[in-house]
Amino acid sequence: MFGLGMPELLMILAIALIVIGPKKLPDLAKTLGRAMGEFKRSAQDFKRSIDMETTITDIEDIDEPETDLKDVVKQANSRKEQEKETNKGDEPAAEPGETTPGAEDTDNDVDADFTDTDKVD
Repeated sequence: MFGLGMPELLMILAIALIVIGPKKLPDLAKTLGRAMGEFKRSAQDFKRSIDMETTITDIEDIDEPETDLKDVVKQANSRKEQEKETNKGDEPAAEPGETTPGAEDTDNDVDADFTDTDKVD
């Protein structure tokens, strides 16, 4: 604390006791403690207000989005409708879980000569 050790603090306390007197020293210490507490609170309030102002200016600096979410959904729906119209003449697309006619199951493309009992070195 300010580079003061215990001997320096005791010297300051002894001088204050001599100058101020033993009757008024406790009142002075109480007043000084209250003033220090109020100063601390004021500094914290000031710091909070600066932080709040900084946050507000950061929020104000955020640009508005160019497109609204509703517009994005409308564009996606219109693209989907256009794809449906262009695919009307084509074969219908398979639903999830369904296979298209003529499609073969490619998961079973295992070589018939290889069995579980064959060892691979």
